[in-house]
Amino acid sequence: MNPNDIKTTDVVVSRHIAASPGDVFDAWLDPTSPASMWSDAGQLVFEGTEGSIFYWLVENDGTNWPHFGRFLIVDRTAGRIEHTFMSPFTQGLETSVAITLAASGGGTDFRLVHAGLPDDENGRQHEQGWGHFVERLSTGLAQRTHA
Repeated sequence: MNPNDIKTTDVVVSRHIAASPGDVFDAWLDPTSPASMWSDAGQLVFEGTEGSIFYWLVENDGTNWPHFGRFLIVDRTAGRIEHTFMSPFTQGLETSVAITLAASGGGTDFRLVHAGLPDDENGRQHEQGWGHFVERLSTGLAQRTHA
């Protein structure tokens, strides 16, 4: 199948997080933080810097799912992280993930847009997956704040 023939969709996950944009940024990119999506990788190659690549192996129900991409923008001051993203669920498409962080109400408005996903069940399930990781980030930062 020609990737140009695949109908695509975008997934958006937004949440207010009770932590500063700097703390949210740092936790998202820290693979040693339990709040980070990267922390439970079966295998991880990760720097989290502009131009660097990542390889993130996730084990689920006894199956290994490789994910990989390249960081395009990592800008703490602007509250922006953008990277490409490929996995078995993107049908060979190089998709893009853009995260923006904005100070709001004593915390951070977190917005993630995963663009160019196949418009099928696997592509649309990324909304649930990203929702899980954003919830984990929010909960982890809240627990750290109240500890």
